[in-house]
Amino acid sequence: MTILELTFLVGIGALAAGFLGSLTGLGGGVVIVPLLVLAFKIDIRYAIGASLVSVIATSSGAAAAYVREGFSNIRIGMFLEIATTFGAIAGAFLAAHLSTNGIAIIFGLVLLYSAFLSSHPKSDLPSHDPPDPLATRLRLNGSYPTPEGPQSYNVYHVPLGFSLMFVAGALSGLLGIGSGAVKVLAMDKAMRIPFKVSTTTSNFMIGVTAAASAGIYLHRGYIDPGLAMPVMLGVLAGSLLGTRVLVRASVRPLRLVFSLVILALAVEMIYNGFTGRL
Repeated sequence: MTILELTFLVGIGALAAGFLGSLTGLGGGVVIVPLLVLAFKIDIRYAIGASLVSVIATSSGAAAAYVREGFSNIRIGMFLEIATTFGAIAGAFLAAHLSTNGIAIIFGLVLLYSAFLSSHPKSDLPSHDPPDPLATRLRLNGSYPTPEGPQSYNVYHVPLGFSLMFVAGALSGLLGIGSGAVKVLAMDKAMRIPFKVSTTTSNFMIGVTAAASAGIYLHRGYIDPGLAMPVMLGVLAGSLLGTRVLVRASVRPLRLVFSLVILALAVEMIYNGFTGRL
């Protein structure tokens, strides 16, 4: 396979990864890292480095569209980024002390959870519980557009969500995936934020989280421009396409396909990690 052919195939794979990742808020790295490792036999640390660059580009592109549409909650994103940034730095340092197979196994387990999370979305029915005092004090409550008009929502369990965001940041630094799975868990499940708001706010946040750990990977020489460029362009294009679909259509069938794909990738990553093939 020539360099041109490899670049083209990596770009196509990154396009699909960015599209699927944008629809779920899990980030294209959930697909692109195992794709590079399993299909193209690229060292997992270089795959993570390329993924982190693409995550930054994805957040820059997709987040702007979501903010313009009125879905992302900027106050929630900036508040929770405090935890994810510190977590990302810790995860990037931890990556230097784990073996390639160990990282692959952890990645596979995160993928399994991501598949479950993607296939079990929470309905966006408004909550009738009284507002959380801390969320009210921090002005985290907001609204988002729906076909029937703006829908208000309240935020709950702020300390729990903040703690989960540190874990999300650590996974981002360790695995280069944007840690959307844990971010969606924290916002959608723990903090009870509507799914579209948690998804779009996750896209807004992942760039800052990735940037915190990308510098460490760059310093260690794990970011190859020849690999990072097609990955970044493909994921960015796919994420921008995904934003157009998310704000206008029901994405349940695509979420099901996404969960099945990453379930297969999870099994393959865990198997290869335990058998020492990476």
